[in-house]
Amino acid sequence: MSEAVSVPPENPVVKQALTALSLSALGVVFGDIGTSPLYTLKTVLAITGDMPDRLAILGSLSLIIWTLIIVTTIKYVNFAMRIDNDGEGGILALMSLLGIKLKDRPHVVALGLLGAALIYGDGAITPAISVLSALEGLNMVAPSFQTYVLPAAVVILILLFAFQPRGTARIGSIFGPVMALWFTVIAALGLWGIAQHPSVLIAINPYYGFDYLASGGAKGFLVLGGVFLCVTGAEALYADMGHFGMKPIRLAWSALVFPSLLLNYAGQAALVLNGAPTADNIFYRLCPAAFLVPMVLLATIATIIASQSIITGAFSMTRQAIQLGWMPRLNITQTSAEGYGQIYVGVINWILMLVTIGLAIAFKKSDNLAAAYGIAVSATMLATSALLYIAMREIWRWGRLRAGLIAGGFMVVDASFFASNLTKVADGGYMPLILAGLVYGVMLIWHAGMKAIAASVPTMPIEKFMKSIEDDNIPRVAGTAVFLTRTKQDAPPVMIWHLKHNRTLHERLFVLTVETQSIPYIRKGSRLSFKEIAPNFWRAIACYGFMERPDIPQLLTQAHNEGCEVDLKDLTYYVGHETIVPREDHKGLPLWVESIFAFMGRNSVHVSDYFHLPQDAVVEIGRQISI
Repeated sequence: MSEAVSVPPENPVVKQALTALSLSALGVVFGDIGTSPLYTLKTVLAITGDMPDRLAILGSLSLIIWTLIIVTTIKYVNFAMRIDNDGEGGILALMSLLGIKLKDRPHVVALGLLGAALIYGDGAITPAISVLSALEGLNMVAPSFQTYVLPAAVVILILLFAFQPRGTARIGSIFGPVMALWFTVIAALGLWGIAQHPSVLIAINPYYGFDYLASGGAKGFLVLGGVFLCVTGAEALYADMGHFGMKPIRLAWSALVFPSLLLNYAGQAALVLNGAPTADNIFYRLCPAAFLVPMVLLATIATIIASQSIITGAFSMTRQAIQLGWMPRLNITQTSAEGYGQIYVGVINWILMLVTIGLAIAFKKSDNLAAAYGIAVSATMLATSALLYIAMREIWRWGRLRAGLIAGGFMVVDASFFASNLTKVADGGYMPLILAGLVYGVMLIWHAGMKAIAASVPTMPIEKFMKSIEDDNIPRVAGTAVFLTRTKQDAPPVMIWHLKHNRTLHERLFVLTVETQSIPYIRKGSRLSFKEIAPNFWRAIACYGFMERPDIPQLLTQAHNEGCEVDLKDLTYYVGHETIVPREDHKGLPLWVESIFAFMGRNSVHVSDYFHLPQDAVVEIGRQISI
């Protein structure tokens, strides 16, 4: 009943399909990490000083190169992507996978939820810093454009978020080719820069990075916070694995993205070694003056694509959290029938828009935003490494020494970046942390409230309930009543309340419990199980994955086709609506937690909309619940 859909095996022989998926992945997976050259080296060299020497330049480049190798290539591409939840990746999917293997391990859930909440934190900064850094290239075209950079960035961000309700299906097909052009161009510019000072390539030797860290003192430690910007999009490789599969992402990274990033960073460093100033945007100094305006335009489009990827990822992660019971039901709109990932969550969209635009206006420049960027993602990566250690031990059955050496190595690297990024808190790093804290609080409060409701709802054994029907000669009317309930054994509370107040029941009764499993998809043949526990009285359990949305009318049609004698032409759905009130003995949840939970409950999507119930066939029974 809880078997997952097998992800179709990727066939490496079908090179055309693999190439097409890799091209599509360029437009969704690599936008954030692919536009990081716009601001990363500039930020790093600004930390080293106004006039960085040869050791600082080569050391910074070496640190960037090996950060890309260790964090992205080794940790995510070669290790994390091998631990998938039936094809799905990301920290919530990993948390759910470990939740299946490990029962009653609250630290696993805490790490997964904290990591997910932190992604929202830096996700609000990504569109602002990316678009600002792209438009700041106009300052090199003409200094008079500087006053228009921030207003133009705000307009672009408003348009970006305002377009979300329409979906990205129509323009999504061009994301891949545009990003392919972007990576090709930045690789070519990098090669031109390297030609100016070929000796820059010796920075591939990790000695230069370690030497700078060892001799740089406090400044070398702070540089790590800037270096980390080169991998802020690495988590997306793992999170978006379910959309494309492991092989297309690996191919795109190894064949185009990784080489292009290395060449561009090396090209920028070569220009600085050759005497180029670091006060303005080093990235645009790689571009010939005649092509500067087209390059700014291409960079702006690339950053918009990168921002779109972050927004879409926030929508997808929100849906996972809702399905797993960690967020209130929100209205989720499917914007395209072609892809399940094409969704829109209005509340998340407008909150992200307000925060992103507020950050852009408050910080004004990408340099200022860079001081606040990275702290949340570095914490997420640290949480992911901790979960990877658990996965290596519990899923791969590795010994403590082997798992500790590999995952421990990742944790040392992640902890170093996190510690360096902690110095950014006073400079604006508190913003993503506050946002992440709010999201984490929402998750914990909602889950605690739902558990309290489940514990407070009165129940009655089915045998006792059926006997009461016979003893009281309860009249039966034609048709089928469908009762939705969380209980799996006893009589549903909504049925008890209905009988108490209306003193009648339908001729046929169908009690349905919907469960969300810790796997992304459920086999169709394993989705529904039901049995007749009394004449014309069926109890059913429907299982859905956290990437699926329940459709109850469709389920009833399936049940009817499988022999359940429900009357599909005469169905009435009964759902409960809880009004939360404080407990009189004050032994329940704290009053402030109860108040926030009640507010979220009042503003969540109605259960009939969530389950696709026909509005003219739903009876809602309200009741007060003390928690």
